[in-house]
Amino acid sequence: MLCVSRQIEIDSIYKYRIMRTKLILVLCAVFCIAFSSSAYGQSYAITNARIVTVSGATIEKGTIVVREGLIFAVGANVAVPADAIVFDGNGMTVYPGFIDAVSNLGMPAAPQRPAGPGGGAAAAAAAAAAAQQAPASNSNYPAGLRPEDMAADDLRAGDAQFEAARAAGFTSALVTGRSGIFNGQSAVINLAGDNVSGMIVRSPYAHHISYATIPGSYPGSLMGTFSALRQMFLDAQRQMEIEKMYEANPAGMRRPTADRSLSALYPALNRQMPVVFNAVTEREIVRALDFIKEFNLRGIIAGGHEAGSVVDRLKAQNVPVIFSLNLPRRTTSAAADADPETLMTLRMRAAVPKAPAEMNNAGIKFAFQSGGLQNLTDFFANAAKTTENGLSKDAAIRAMTLGAAEILGVEKQLGSIDVGKIANLVVVKGDVFARDRFVSRVVIDGKVFEFKEQPRPPQGGPRGPGGPGGNPGGNPGGGAGGPSVAGTYNITINIPGQPLPATLTITQQGNSVSGSMTSQLGTTAMTGTMSAAGFSMSGGIEFGGASITIVMQGSVAGSQISGNIDSPQGQIPFSGTRNP
Repeated sequence: MLCVSRQIEIDSIYKYRIMRTKLILVLCAVFCIAFSSSAYGQSYAITNARIVTVSGATIEKGTIVVREGLIFAVGANVAVPADAIVFDGNGMTVYPGFIDAVSNLGMPAAPQRPAGPGGGAAAAAAAAAAAQQAPASNSNYPAGLRPEDMAADDLRAGDAQFEAARAAGFTSALVTGRSGIFNGQSAVINLAGDNVSGMIVRSPYAHHISYATIPGSYPGSLMGTFSALRQMFLDAQRQMEIEKMYEANPAGMRRPTADRSLSALYPALNRQMPVVFNAVTEREIVRALDFIKEFNLRGIIAGGHEAGSVVDRLKAQNVPVIFSLNLPRRTTSAAADADPETLMTLRMRAAVPKAPAEMNNAGIKFAFQSGGLQNLTDFFANAAKTTENGLSKDAAIRAMTLGAAEILGVEKQLGSIDVGKIANLVVVKGDVFARDRFVSRVVIDGKVFEFKEQPRPPQGGPRGPGGPGGNPGGNPGGGAGGPSVAGTYNITINIPGQPLPATLTITQQGNSVSGSMTSQLGTTAMTGTMSAAGFSMSGGIEFGGASITIVMQGSVAGSQISGNIDSPQGQIPFSGTRNP
Protein backbone atom coordinates (compact mmCIF):
# COMPACT_ATOMS: atom_id res chain seq x y z
CA MET A 1 0.00 0.00 0.00
CA LEU A 2 2.84 2.34 0.88
CA CYS A 3 4.53 1.53 -2.40
CA VAL A 4 1.37 2.44 -4.34
CA SER A 5 1.03 5.75 -2.43
CA ARG A 6 4.68 6.54 -2.97
CA GLN A 7 4.35 5.80 -6.70
CA ILE A 8 1.31 8.10 -6.92
CA GLU A 9 3.29 10.84 -5.17
CA ILE A 10 6.22 10.36 -7.54
CA ASP A 11 3.88 10.42 -10.55
CA SER A 12 2.30 13.68 -9.29
CA ILE A 13 5.67 15.33 -8.83
CA TYR A 14 6.76 14.13 -12.27
CA LYS A 15 3.59 15.47 -13.92
CA TYR A 16 4.02 18.83 -12.13
CA ARG A 17 7.59 19.14 -13.33
CA ILE A 18 6.54 18.30 -16.90
CA MET A 19 3.78 20.93 -16.72
CA ARG A 20 6.17 23.55 -15.35
CA THR A 21 8.75 22.74 -18.02
CA LYS A 22 6.08 23.03 -20.72
CA LEU A 23 5.05 26.45 -19.38
CA ILE A 24 8.64 27.65 -19.48
CA LEU A 25 9.11 26.28 -22.99
CA VAL A 26 5.85 27.83 -24.18
CA LEU A 27 6.84 31.20 -22.68
CA CYS A 28 10.27 31.08 -24.27
CA ALA A 29 8.82 29.92 -27.60
CA VAL A 30 6.35 32.78 -27.62
CA PHE A 31 9.14 35.20 -26.77
CA CYS A 32 11.22 33.78 -29.63
CA ILE A 33 8.34 34.18 -32.10
CA ALA A 34 7.63 37.71 -30.91
CA PHE A 35 11.30 38.65 -31.06
CA SER A 36 11.90 37.29 -34.51
CA SER A 37 8.85 38.99 -35.98
CA SER A 38 8.39 42.25 -34.12
CA ALA A 39 11.91 43.39 -33.33
CA TYR A 40 13.47 42.97 -36.75
CA GLY A 41 11.31 41.20 -39.35
CA GLN A 42 8.10 43.14 -38.70
CA SER A 43 7.30 46.14 -40.90
CA TYR A 44 5.97 49.35 -39.37
CA ALA A 45 4.44 52.40 -40.97
CA ILE A 46 3.83 55.81 -39.42
CA THR A 47 1.23 57.58 -41.53
CA ASN A 48 -0.33 61.06 -41.75
CA ALA A 49 2.52 62.62 -39.75
CA ARG A 50 4.58 65.75 -40.17
CA ILE A 51 8.09 64.49 -40.93
CA VAL A 52 11.18 66.58 -40.14
CA THR A 53 13.86 64.83 -42.18
CA VAL A 54 16.60 67.37 -41.15
CA SER A 55 18.66 66.42 -44.22
CA GLY A 56 16.02 67.81 -46.57
CA ALA A 57 12.66 69.53 -46.71
CA THR A 58 10.03 68.88 -44.05
CA ILE A 59 7.15 66.71 -45.27
CA GLU A 60 3.95 68.23 -43.91
CA LYS A 61 1.93 65.03 -44.22
CA GLY A 62 3.70 61.83 -45.08
CA THR A 63 4.53 58.23 -44.30
CA ILE A 64 7.62 56.44 -42.99
CA VAL A 65 8.01 52.69 -43.50
CA VAL A 66 10.41 50.71 -41.31
CA ARG A 67 11.59 47.22 -42.21
CA GLU A 68 14.38 45.05 -40.76
CA GLY A 69 15.39 47.85 -38.39
CA LEU A 70 16.03 50.31 -41.24
CA ILE A 71 14.12 53.15 -42.88
CA PHE A 72 12.63 51.46 -45.93
CA ALA A 73 10.67 54.38 -47.42
CA VAL A 74 9.72 57.97 -46.58
CA GLY A 75 7.63 60.50 -48.48
CA ALA A 76 4.29 62.15 -49.02
CA ASN A 77 2.92 59.40 -51.27
CA VAL A 78 4.49 56.24 -49.91
CA ALA A 79 2.48 53.02 -50.17
CA VAL A 80 2.03 51.11 -46.91
CA PRO A 81 3.09 47.44 -47.17
CA ALA A 82 0.29 44.94 -46.61
CA ASP A 83 2.16 43.27 -43.72
CA ALA A 84 2.98 46.52 -41.88
CA ILE A 85 1.69 47.47 -38.45
CA VAL A 86 0.33 50.98 -38.96
CA PHE A 87 0.56 53.87 -36.48
CA ASP A 88 -1.57 56.90 -37.28
CA GLY A 89 0.61 59.97 -36.77
CA ASN A 90 -2.12 62.54 -37.35
CA GLY A 91 -1.31 65.62 -35.27
CA MET A 92 2.20 64.31 -34.54
CA THR A 93 5.67 65.28 -35.74
CA VAL A 94 8.33 62.67 -36.45
CA TYR A 95 11.98 63.62 -35.91
CA PRO A 96 15.19 61.65 -36.28
CA GLY A 97 16.02 60.11 -32.91
CA PHE A 98 17.65 62.69 -30.65
CA ILE A 99 21.34 62.16 -29.79
CA ASP A 100 22.95 63.01 -26.44
CA ALA A 101 26.41 63.84 -27.79
CA VAL A 102 28.26 63.21 -24.48
CA SER A 103 26.75 61.06 -21.78
CA ASN A 104 27.38 58.42 -19.08
CA LEU A 105 24.24 56.42 -19.87
CA GLY A 106 24.74 52.72 -19.25
CA MET A 107 28.05 53.28 -17.45
CA PRO A 108 28.65 52.21 -13.82
CA ALA A 109 28.74 54.90 -11.15
CA ALA A 110 32.07 56.48 -10.37
CA PRO A 111 33.67 55.56 -7.03
CA GLN A 112 32.86 58.04 -4.27
CA ARG A 113 35.55 60.49 -3.28
CA PRO A 114 36.01 61.74 0.27
CA ALA A 115 34.63 65.19 1.00
CA GLY A 116 36.78 68.15 1.95
CA PRO A 117 39.51 70.09 0.20
CA GLY A 118 42.27 67.85 -1.05
CA GLY A 119 40.94 64.79 0.73
CA GLY A 120 44.20 64.37 2.69
CA ALA A 121 44.84 60.99 4.26
CA ALA A 122 41.21 59.95 3.67
CA ALA A 123 41.63 60.53 -0.06
CA ALA A 124 44.84 58.53 -0.13
CA ALA A 125 43.24 55.66 1.78
CA ALA A 126 40.21 55.69 -0.52
CA ALA A 127 42.43 55.72 -3.59
CA ALA A 128 44.49 52.82 -2.24
CA ALA A 129 41.31 50.83 -1.50
CA ALA A 130 39.93 51.54 -4.97
CA ALA A 131 43.24 50.47 -6.53
CA GLN A 132 43.09 47.15 -4.68
CA GLN A 133 39.55 46.51 -5.92
CA ALA A 134 40.26 47.58 -9.50
CA PRO A 135 41.04 44.92 -12.11
CA ALA A 136 44.73 44.22 -12.60
CA SER A 137 46.36 46.29 -15.34
CA ASN A 138 49.71 46.10 -17.08
CA SER A 139 49.73 49.85 -17.57
CA ASN A 140 52.70 51.88 -16.36
CA TYR A 141 50.30 54.61 -15.30
CA PRO A 142 47.79 54.88 -12.41
CA ALA A 143 44.06 54.36 -12.83
CA GLY A 144 42.56 57.52 -14.30
CA LEU A 145 45.61 58.18 -16.45
CA ARG A 146 45.20 55.24 -18.81
CA PRO A 147 44.12 56.23 -22.33
CA GLU A 148 43.78 52.55 -23.31
CA ASP A 149 40.65 52.09 -21.15
CA MET A 150 37.48 51.75 -23.24
CA ALA A 151 33.92 52.68 -22.32
CA ALA A 152 32.55 49.64 -24.16
CA ASP A 153 34.31 47.35 -21.67
CA ASP A 154 32.26 48.79 -18.78
CA LEU A 155 29.01 49.45 -20.65
CA ARG A 156 25.93 47.67 -19.31
CA ALA A 157 23.09 46.46 -21.55
CA GLY A 158 19.38 46.24 -20.70
CA ASP A 159 16.44 48.37 -21.78
CA ALA A 160 15.23 49.36 -18.30
CA GLN A 161 18.12 51.72 -17.51
CA PHE A 162 17.41 53.81 -20.63
CA GLU A 163 13.66 54.19 -20.06
CA ALA A 164 13.78 57.83 -18.89
CA ALA A 165 16.08 58.83 -21.76
CA ARG A 166 13.81 57.17 -24.33
CA ALA A 167 10.72 58.78 -22.78
CA ALA A 168 12.41 62.14 -23.33
CA GLY A 169 13.02 61.27 -27.00
CA PHE A 170 16.66 60.13 -27.01
CA THR A 171 17.57 57.12 -29.13
CA SER A 172 21.38 57.35 -29.22
CA ALA A 173 24.24 58.69 -27.13
CA LEU A 174 27.99 59.01 -27.04
CA VAL A 175 29.02 57.36 -23.78
CA THR A 176 32.26 57.56 -21.83
CA GLY A 177 33.46 56.92 -18.28
CA ARG A 178 32.51 59.01 -15.27
CA SER A 179 35.91 59.59 -13.70
CA GLY A 180 39.63 60.00 -14.33
CA ILE A 181 41.73 62.36 -16.39
CA PHE A 182 41.33 60.03 -19.35
CA ASN A 183 37.64 59.12 -19.13
CA GLY A 184 37.90 56.14 -21.47
CA GLN A 185 37.65 55.81 -25.23
CA SER A 186 33.99 56.56 -25.95
CA ALA A 187 31.37 54.62 -27.89
CA VAL A 188 28.31 55.68 -29.88
CA ILE A 189 25.40 53.49 -28.80
CA ASN A 190 21.70 53.04 -29.43
CA LEU A 191 19.60 53.14 -26.25
CA ALA A 192 18.04 49.71 -26.63
CA GLY A 193 19.48 46.25 -26.72
CA ASP A 194 19.84 43.07 -24.75
CA ASN A 195 23.60 42.92 -25.15
CA VAL A 196 26.36 45.47 -25.51
CA SER A 197 27.43 44.35 -28.98
CA GLY A 198 23.88 44.92 -30.24
CA MET A 199 23.83 48.48 -28.87
CA ILE A 200 27.13 49.75 -30.25
CA VAL A 201 27.04 51.83 -33.43
CA ARG A 202 30.71 52.87 -33.29
CA SER A 203 33.50 51.99 -30.87
CA PRO A 204 35.92 53.43 -30.11
CA TYR A 205 35.16 56.99 -31.13
CA ALA A 206 37.46 59.35 -29.24
CA HIS A 207 39.72 59.90 -26.26
CA HIS A 208 38.08 62.04 -23.57
CA ILE A 209 40.17 64.22 -21.27
CA SER A 210 38.95 66.03 -18.14
CA TYR A 211 40.79 68.61 -16.08
CA ALA A 212 40.74 66.35 -13.03
CA THR A 213 43.19 65.00 -10.45
CA ILE A 214 43.93 61.60 -8.92
CA PRO A 215 43.44 61.65 -5.11
CA GLY A 216 46.36 60.21 -3.18
CA SER A 217 48.52 59.90 -6.28
CA TYR A 218 50.26 61.95 -8.93
CA PRO A 219 48.92 64.16 -10.43
CA GLY A 220 47.15 65.54 -7.36
CA SER A 221 46.82 69.11 -8.64
CA LEU A 222 45.59 70.71 -11.86
CA MET A 223 49.09 71.96 -12.61
CA GLY A 224 50.28 68.38 -12.27
CA THR A 225 47.47 67.21 -14.56
CA PHE A 226 48.51 69.57 -17.37
CA SER A 227 52.14 68.53 -16.92
CA ALA A 228 51.31 64.80 -16.89
CA LEU A 229 49.14 65.06 -20.02
CA ARG A 230 51.77 66.96 -21.97
CA GLN A 231 54.52 64.55 -20.90
CA MET A 232 52.43 61.52 -21.91
CA PHE A 233 51.81 62.90 -25.39
CA LEU A 234 55.49 63.79 -25.79
CA ASP A 235 56.51 60.31 -24.63
CA ALA A 236 54.01 58.75 -27.03
CA GLN A 237 55.47 60.77 -29.92
CA ARG A 238 58.97 59.63 -29.04
CA GLN A 239 57.89 56.00 -28.54
CA MET A 240 56.12 55.95 -31.90
CA GLU A 241 59.21 57.27 -33.69
CA ILE A 242 61.47 54.70 -31.99
CA GLU A 243 59.12 51.87 -32.98
CA LYS A 244 59.11 53.07 -36.60
CA MET A 245 62.92 53.15 -36.65
CA TYR A 246 63.14 49.68 -35.11
CA GLU A 247 60.65 48.24 -37.58
CA ALA A 248 62.59 49.74 -40.50
CA ASN A 249 65.98 48.41 -39.33
CA PRO A 250 66.24 46.57 -35.99
CA ALA A 251 69.89 45.54 -36.44
CA GLY A 252 72.08 46.94 -33.67
CA MET A 253 69.14 48.70 -32.03
CA ARG A 254 67.79 47.91 -28.58
CA ARG A 255 64.24 46.55 -28.70
CA PRO A 256 61.69 49.27 -27.73
CA THR A 257 59.78 48.72 -24.50
CA ALA A 258 56.07 48.06 -25.06
CA ASP A 259 53.76 50.55 -23.37
CA ARG A 260 50.03 50.03 -23.96
CA SER A 261 49.10 53.44 -22.49
CA LEU A 262 51.43 55.34 -24.81
CA SER A 263 50.52 53.26 -27.86
CA ALA A 264 46.82 54.03 -27.18
CA LEU A 265 47.67 57.66 -28.01
CA TYR A 266 49.12 56.87 -31.45
CA PRO A 267 45.75 57.17 -33.26
CA ALA A 268 45.26 60.60 -31.68
CA LEU A 269 48.75 61.78 -32.66
CA ASN A 270 48.15 60.49 -36.21
CA ARG A 271 44.81 62.34 -36.37
CA GLN A 272 42.96 59.05 -36.77
CA MET A 273 41.00 59.49 -33.53
CA PRO A 274 39.53 62.71 -32.08
CA VAL A 275 40.42 63.97 -28.60
CA VAL A 276 37.53 65.50 -26.67
CA PHE A 277 38.48 68.02 -23.98
CA ASN A 278 35.92 68.69 -21.26
CA ALA A 279 36.34 72.43 -21.06
CA VAL A 280 33.65 74.83 -19.85
CA THR A 281 35.24 78.21 -19.08
CA GLU A 282 37.14 80.44 -21.47
CA ARG A 283 40.43 79.66 -19.71
CA GLU A 284 39.85 75.91 -19.96
CA ILE A 285 38.89 76.16 -23.63
CA VAL A 286 42.01 78.23 -24.44
CA ARG A 287 44.24 75.69 -22.68
CA ALA A 288 42.60 72.89 -24.68
CA LEU A 289 43.03 74.80 -27.95
CA ASP A 290 46.72 75.38 -27.15
CA PHE A 291 47.17 71.65 -26.50
CA ILE A 292 45.32 70.75 -29.70
CA LYS A 293 47.53 73.09 -31.70
CA GLU A 294 50.79 71.89 -30.12
CA PHE A 295 50.16 68.23 -30.97
CA ASN A 296 48.13 68.82 -34.16
CA LEU A 297 45.16 66.86 -32.79
CA ARG A 298 41.62 66.45 -34.13
CA GLY A 299 40.32 68.26 -31.11
CA ILE A 300 36.75 68.75 -29.88
CA ILE A 301 35.52 70.89 -26.98
CA ALA A 302 32.83 69.42 -24.72
CA GLY A 303 30.97 71.71 -22.34
CA GLY A 304 31.88 74.96 -24.05
CA HIS A 305 29.72 77.36 -22.03
CA GLU A 306 32.08 80.25 -22.78
CA ALA A 307 32.82 79.19 -26.35
CA GLY A 308 31.24 82.44 -27.54
CA SER A 309 34.32 84.27 -26.24
CA VAL A 310 36.71 82.30 -28.46
CA VAL A 311 34.76 81.74 -31.69
CA ASP A 312 37.62 83.15 -33.79
CA ARG A 313 40.11 80.59 -32.45
CA LEU A 314 37.60 77.75 -32.70
CA LYS A 315 36.94 78.65 -36.31
CA ALA A 316 40.62 79.11 -37.19
CA GLN A 317 41.54 75.69 -35.72
CA ASN A 318 38.37 74.01 -37.07
CA VAL A 319 37.45 72.67 -33.61
CA PRO A 320 33.80 71.58 -33.09
CA VAL A 321 31.97 72.09 -29.81
CA ILE A 322 29.62 69.68 -28.03
CA PHE A 323 27.72 72.30 -26.04
CA SER A 324 26.31 71.39 -22.63
CA LEU A 325 22.65 72.27 -22.13
CA ASN A 326 23.13 72.06 -18.36
CA LEU A 327 22.97 75.85 -18.34
CA PRO A 328 24.23 77.80 -15.32
CA ARG A 329 21.55 78.88 -12.87
CA ARG A 330 21.40 80.31 -9.39
CA THR A 331 21.69 77.55 -6.82
CA THR A 332 21.75 79.64 -3.64
CA SER A 333 18.63 80.92 -1.92
CA ALA A 334 17.13 84.14 -3.19
CA ALA A 335 16.35 85.23 0.39
CA ALA A 336 16.64 88.90 1.25
CA ASP A 337 19.72 88.31 3.39
CA ALA A 338 21.52 86.20 0.76
CA ASP A 339 24.73 87.62 -0.69
CA PRO A 340 24.13 89.28 -4.06
CA GLU A 341 25.64 87.56 -7.07
CA THR A 342 28.63 89.22 -8.69
CA LEU A 343 28.29 91.14 -11.93
CA MET A 344 30.66 88.64 -13.58
CA THR A 345 28.36 85.76 -12.60
CA LEU A 346 25.29 87.53 -13.92
CA ARG A 347 27.02 88.36 -17.19
CA MET A 348 28.21 84.79 -17.62
CA ARG A 349 24.71 83.40 -17.01
CA ALA A 350 23.27 85.78 -19.58
CA ALA A 351 26.01 85.04 -22.13
CA VAL A 352 26.00 81.23 -22.08
CA PRO A 353 22.63 80.71 -23.90
CA LYS A 354 23.93 82.99 -26.67
CA ALA A 355 26.98 80.84 -27.42
CA PRO A 356 25.26 78.36 -29.83
CA ALA A 357 23.98 81.21 -32.01
CA GLU A 358 27.45 82.80 -32.03
CA MET A 359 29.04 79.49 -33.05
CA ASN A 360 26.38 78.92 -35.71
CA ASN A 361 26.93 82.41 -37.17
CA ALA A 362 30.69 81.78 -37.25
CA GLY A 363 30.27 78.48 -39.10
CA ILE A 364 31.55 76.33 -36.21
CA LYS A 365 30.20 72.78 -36.05
CA PHE A 366 28.37 72.12 -32.80
CA ALA A 367 26.09 69.62 -31.15
CA PHE A 368 24.19 69.40 -27.86
CA GLN A 369 24.83 67.23 -24.82
CA SER A 370 22.91 66.84 -21.55
CA GLY A 371 25.93 67.69 -19.41
CA GLY A 372 24.70 65.82 -16.33
CA LEU A 373 21.17 67.24 -16.25
CA GLN A 374 19.09 65.55 -13.55
CA ASN A 375 15.89 65.95 -15.57
CA LEU A 376 16.30 65.25 -19.27
CA THR A 377 13.24 67.31 -20.19
CA ASP A 378 15.36 70.34 -19.22
CA PHE A 379 17.49 69.47 -22.25
CA PHE A 380 14.72 70.69 -24.53
CA ALA A 381 13.66 73.58 -22.29
CA ASN A 382 17.25 74.83 -22.27
CA ALA A 383 17.57 74.26 -26.01
CA ALA A 384 14.57 76.58 -26.27
CA LYS A 385 16.56 79.21 -24.36
CA THR A 386 19.25 79.08 -27.03
CA THR A 387 16.55 79.74 -29.66
CA GLU A 388 15.37 82.71 -27.60
CA ASN A 389 18.94 84.01 -27.79
CA GLY A 390 19.44 84.00 -31.53
CA LEU A 391 19.66 80.34 -32.63
CA SER A 392 17.00 79.21 -35.10
CA LYS A 393 14.82 76.24 -34.16
CA ASP A 394 15.99 74.38 -37.26
CA ALA A 395 19.61 74.82 -36.17
CA ALA A 396 18.77 73.66 -32.65
CA ILE A 397 17.08 70.50 -33.96
CA ARG A 398 20.05 69.84 -36.23
CA ALA A 399 22.41 70.17 -33.24
CA MET A 400 20.63 67.28 -31.50
CA THR A 401 20.32 65.10 -34.62
CA LEU A 402 22.36 65.32 -37.83
CA GLY A 403 24.85 67.87 -36.44
CA ALA A 404 25.66 65.52 -33.58
CA ALA A 405 25.90 62.53 -35.94
CA GLU A 406 28.36 64.40 -38.18
CA ILE A 407 30.66 65.27 -35.30
CA LEU A 408 30.49 61.68 -34.03
CA GLY A 409 31.20 60.27 -37.49
CA VAL A 410 27.95 58.31 -37.78
CA GLU A 411 26.04 60.59 -40.16
CA LYS A 412 25.70 57.73 -42.68
CA GLN A 413 23.73 55.71 -40.10
CA LEU A 414 22.03 58.25 -37.83
CA GLY A 415 20.79 61.82 -37.55
CA SER A 416 18.26 62.18 -40.36
CA ILE A 417 15.21 60.46 -41.82
CA ASP A 418 16.62 58.99 -45.03
CA VAL A 419 16.08 55.65 -46.74
CA GLY A 420 18.66 53.08 -45.69
CA LYS A 421 19.56 54.65 -42.36
CA ILE A 422 19.00 53.00 -38.99
CA ALA A 423 15.35 53.38 -37.99
CA ASN A 424 15.84 55.69 -34.99
CA LEU A 425 12.76 57.91 -34.79
CA VAL A 426 10.86 59.93 -32.21
CA VAL A 427 7.17 60.82 -32.50
CA VAL A 428 6.24 64.02 -30.66
CA LYS A 429 2.93 65.68 -29.89
CA GLY A 430 3.27 69.45 -29.52
CA ASP A 431 6.27 71.77 -29.80
CA VAL A 432 9.44 69.77 -29.19
CA PHE A 433 10.87 72.68 -27.18
CA ALA A 434 7.81 73.16 -24.97
CA ARG A 435 7.46 71.63 -21.50
CA ASP A 436 4.02 70.22 -22.38
CA ARG A 437 5.45 68.23 -25.30
CA PHE A 438 4.63 64.53 -25.25
CA VAL A 439 6.71 61.73 -26.77
CA SER A 440 4.17 59.11 -27.83
CA ARG A 441 6.70 56.57 -29.11
CA VAL A 442 10.30 56.13 -30.10
CA VAL A 443 11.75 53.65 -32.58
CA ILE A 444 15.30 52.35 -31.99
CA ASP A 445 16.89 49.95 -34.45
CA GLY A 446 13.34 49.32 -35.67
CA LYS A 447 12.06 48.38 -32.20
CA VAL A 448 9.03 50.39 -31.07
CA PHE A 449 8.65 51.79 -27.54
CA GLU A 450 5.26 53.33 -26.78
CA PHE A 451 4.38 55.76 -23.98
CA LYS A 452 0.98 56.61 -22.56
CA GLU A 453 0.08 60.24 -22.05
CA GLN A 454 -0.87 60.89 -18.43
CA PRO A 455 -3.76 63.22 -17.49
CA ARG A 456 -2.55 66.74 -16.95
CA PRO A 457 -3.34 68.62 -13.74
CA PRO A 458 -5.79 71.54 -13.87
CA GLN A 459 -4.43 74.97 -14.77
CA GLY A 460 -2.56 76.25 -11.78
CA GLY A 461 -2.67 72.85 -10.07
CA PRO A 462 0.29 71.06 -8.54
CA ARG A 463 3.15 70.12 -10.81
CA GLY A 464 6.24 68.04 -10.44
CA PRO A 465 9.69 69.39 -11.27
CA GLY A 466 9.45 68.11 -14.81
CA GLY A 467 6.36 70.18 -15.66
CA PRO A 468 2.77 69.08 -16.42
CA GLY A 469 1.65 65.54 -15.75
CA GLY A 470 1.94 64.50 -19.40
CA ASN A 471 5.62 65.42 -19.54
CA PRO A 472 8.11 62.58 -19.34
CA GLY A 473 10.61 63.05 -16.54
CA GLY A 474 8.17 64.76 -14.18
CA ASN A 475 7.74 63.59 -10.60
CA PRO A 476 5.85 60.30 -10.70
CA GLY A 477 5.67 57.88 -7.85
CA GLY A 478 3.21 59.49 -5.50
CA GLY A 479 4.84 62.96 -5.59
CA ALA A 480 3.31 66.09 -7.01
CA GLY A 481 1.95 65.43 -10.49
CA GLY A 482 2.54 61.64 -10.47
CA PRO A 483 0.54 58.47 -9.63
CA SER A 484 1.30 55.83 -7.03
CA VAL A 485 1.74 52.27 -8.34
CA ALA A 486 2.47 50.58 -5.00
CA GLY A 487 0.31 47.55 -4.22
CA THR A 488 -0.30 43.88 -4.94
CA TYR A 489 -1.80 42.91 -8.30
CA ASN A 490 -3.28 39.74 -9.74
CA ILE A 491 -2.03 39.72 -13.32
CA THR A 492 -2.22 37.48 -16.34
CA ILE A 493 0.76 37.09 -18.69
CA ASN A 494 -1.06 36.72 -22.00
CA ILE A 495 0.76 33.81 -23.63
CA PRO A 496 -1.34 32.87 -26.69
CA GLY A 497 -3.31 29.70 -25.94
CA GLN A 498 -1.92 29.32 -22.43
CA PRO A 499 -2.25 32.46 -20.23
CA LEU A 500 0.00 32.43 -17.16
CA PRO A 501 -1.44 33.85 -13.88
CA ALA A 502 0.95 35.64 -11.51
CA THR A 503 1.02 37.89 -8.47
CA LEU A 504 2.92 41.17 -8.81
CA THR A 505 3.91 43.16 -5.73
CA ILE A 506 5.27 46.71 -6.12
CA THR A 507 6.70 49.03 -3.47
CA GLN A 508 7.55 52.62 -4.28
CA GLN A 509 9.69 55.40 -2.87
CA GLY A 510 9.78 58.54 -4.96
CA ASN A 511 10.94 57.62 -8.46
CA SER A 512 12.29 54.21 -7.37
CA VAL A 513 10.20 51.03 -7.50
CA SER A 514 10.92 47.45 -6.47
CA GLY A 515 8.96 44.27 -5.92
CA SER A 516 8.52 40.69 -6.99
CA MET A 517 6.53 38.58 -9.45
CA THR A 518 5.39 35.10 -8.40
CA SER A 519 4.01 32.51 -10.79
CA GLN A 520 4.32 28.81 -11.50
CA LEU A 521 7.76 29.63 -12.86
CA GLY A 522 8.89 30.79 -9.41
CA THR A 523 9.50 34.18 -7.77
CA THR A 524 11.50 36.92 -9.46
CA ALA A 525 12.80 39.94 -7.51
CA MET A 526 12.64 43.15 -9.53
CA THR A 527 13.86 46.75 -9.24
CA GLY A 528 13.40 49.80 -11.43
CA THR A 529 12.21 53.36 -11.82
CA MET A 530 9.13 55.48 -12.46
CA SER A 531 8.62 58.04 -15.18
CA ALA A 532 5.57 59.92 -16.38
CA ALA A 533 5.18 57.14 -18.95
CA GLY A 534 4.82 54.48 -16.22
CA PHE A 535 7.08 52.08 -14.37
CA SER A 536 9.92 49.87 -15.56
CA MET A 537 11.41 47.01 -13.50
CA SER A 538 13.91 44.30 -14.37
CA GLY A 539 14.88 40.98 -12.82
CA GLY A 540 16.31 37.57 -13.61
CA ILE A 541 14.62 34.20 -14.20
CA GLU A 542 16.69 31.03 -13.90
CA PHE A 543 16.15 28.80 -16.94
CA GLY A 544 18.22 25.96 -18.28
CA GLY A 545 21.07 26.71 -15.88
CA ALA A 546 21.28 30.34 -17.03
CA SER A 547 19.76 33.59 -15.84
CA ILE A 548 17.42 35.33 -18.32
CA THR A 549 16.85 39.04 -17.72
CA ILE A 550 13.29 40.26 -18.17
CA VAL A 551 12.04 43.83 -18.13
CA MET A 552 8.47 44.65 -17.07
CA GLN A 553 7.15 47.96 -18.37
CA GLY A 554 3.64 49.10 -17.52
CA SER A 555 1.29 51.71 -16.17
CA VAL A 556 -1.54 51.88 -13.62
CA ALA A 557 -4.91 53.54 -14.20
CA GLY A 558 -7.12 53.33 -11.13
CA SER A 559 -7.06 49.68 -10.09
CA GLN A 560 -6.05 48.43 -13.55
CA ILE A 561 -2.46 47.57 -14.50
CA SER A 562 -1.16 46.70 -17.97
CA GLY A 563 2.01 46.63 -19.98
CA ASN A 564 4.57 44.35 -21.57
CA ILE A 565 7.32 41.99 -20.46
CA ASP A 566 10.53 42.13 -22.50
CA SER A 567 13.06 39.31 -22.53
CA PRO A 568 16.08 38.62 -24.73
CA GLN A 569 13.66 36.66 -26.95
CA GLY A 570 10.89 39.22 -27.36
CA GLN A 571 7.83 40.91 -25.83
CA ILE A 572 4.55 39.67 -24.37
CA PRO A 573 1.67 41.69 -22.83
CA PHE A 574 0.27 41.43 -19.32
CA SER A 575 -2.75 42.95 -17.55
CA GLY A 576 -4.51 42.68 -14.21
CA THR A 577 -6.10 44.41 -11.22
CA ARG A 578 -4.92 45.67 -7.87
CA ASN A 579 -5.98 43.73 -4.78
CA PRO A 580 -8.16 45.79 -2.39
